[in-house]
Amino acid sequence: MTPHNHAKPGDYAEAVLLPGDPLRAKWIAETFLEAPRLVNSVRNCLGYTGAWKGKPVSVQASGMGQPSLAIYVHELINTYGVKSLIRVGTCGGLNTKVKVRDVILAQAASTDSSIVKGRFGAFNFSPIADFGLLRAAADKADSRGLRFHAGNMLSSDIFYHADGFAGYDKLPDHGVIGVEMEAAVLYTLAARFGVKALTICTMTDCLITHEEIDAEARQTSLTDMVELALDVAVDA
Repeated sequence: MTPHNHAKPGDYAEAVLLPGDPLRAKWIAETFLEAPRLVNSVRNCLGYTGAWKGKPVSVQASGMGQPSLAIYVHELINTYGVKSLIRVGTCGGLNTKVKVRDVILAQAASTDSSIVKGRFGAFNFSPIADFGLLRAAADKADSRGLRFHAGNMLSSDIFYHADGFAGYDKLPDHGVIGVEMEAAVLYTLAARFGVKALTICTMTDCLITHEEIDAEARQTSLTDMVELALDVAVDA
């Protein structure tokens, strides 16, 4: 047990999905998992363990932003022995080729966060996904006929930029295709502790065209993305 998690040793599977929203964690567990059981409810950051296609898998809400996710990921790895972590969530689009409901596989994650910057001496660390998980997700997305994009994601600590879209400066010109708030620290911690990590997001609102889907659809219409992540997780 930890200050943020009252699960017992062995309560988590070695593969864990990480939605930010506790209600999305509950929805994933109740919609997709066989025999889901609640293993953590501290601060209502809900965690469940069940099975997908007969194989054990867990889902744990991580909260919003990199500092929150870092707490749960650190504890899942170092206290509960988790080996593969897949963030599942929504993101904003930074490129017009990415359409609403498209899936983004975050191959790498740029960031403005001090939680990653300034920890590597004179060097800037480049957080990247586990290649095996990334390749598996791309192959499975292809076989399912899903429209997806693999590329650089921005993990920002700022949701409301004072300068609006201009706050992202030249990142889209350098191939950054989406923006969310967690992937960079997930990849950094995975590298630090020698485990696997991947971020899979559905693009729900484009910062360029302003096309978007509503909050209810964000919660309940992410079936393809979640099933893709589960397939990757249990085969990791």
